[in-house]
Amino acid sequence: MEQTVEQKLKALYELQNIHTKIDKIRQVRGELPMEVADLEDEVAGLETRIQKIKAELDDTEDAVVNRKNMIKESQALIKKYEKQLEDVKNNREYDALTKEVEIQNLDIQVSEKKIKEHGFEIASKTEIYDQALANIEARKGDLEIKKNELATITSETEKEEQALVKKADKAQTTIEDRLLVAYNRLRGNAVNGLAVVTIDRDSCSGCFNQIPPQRQLDIRQRKKVIVCEHCGRILVDEALTQELAEA
Repeated sequence: MEQTVEQKLKALYELQNIHTKIDKIRQVRGELPMEVADLEDEVAGLETRIQKIKAELDDTEDAVVNRKNMIKESQALIKKYEKQLEDVKNNREYDALTKEVEIQNLDIQVSEKKIKEHGFEIASKTEIYDQALANIEARKGDLEIKKNELATITSETEKEEQALVKKADKAQTTIEDRLLVAYNRLRGNAVNGLAVVTIDRDSCSGCFNQIPPQRQLDIRQRKKVIVCEHCGRILVDEALTQELAEA
């Protein structure tokens, strides 16, 4: 059986009321889901950074160990060459061994300089690493608090929201596709999610623009679906909303 325009308007307004209740429940959660997601991303980013700093620290510490081993090898070679100097037979051998000792001493100096540089690098990176660890612990604490807040709010409103979503799904089945598409488009474009609004003080309660008297009369007669000339929202009269409230 074909619905009258009045029945269509009532169905749309009832659906709007259900969606408004759902919107209010979700507004209570506010920005919490986004804050939780942002904190999770931040913690993941800090974990990656900590792993990178730790790997760099390990590499630098390995480099220090290698340099110390190189110094030991050079010192062993110097001892070996100095011992050989005691048994040289000519100036050529003496000059060659002396040159080798000089080279090893230079290598030791280079390694000692590198160890010193690595020491500064390790101290700097360790400070950054410790700060990153402190930061991640703080952010994990913040994340835990936000997750608990979200879980509490969700548990308090979850059943109500699910019931309203089912009610909305059922209500949508009573509305013709063309109107439902228009309604959903309007809801999606509206910041407050209002697609169906009433006349309030001779104005659209969605955008607050004045509605001409003749148009108000047409809306009250409920002979056709009328939209606001300014915002495009579907308009219903106050009497219709009162009838639904009393039903």
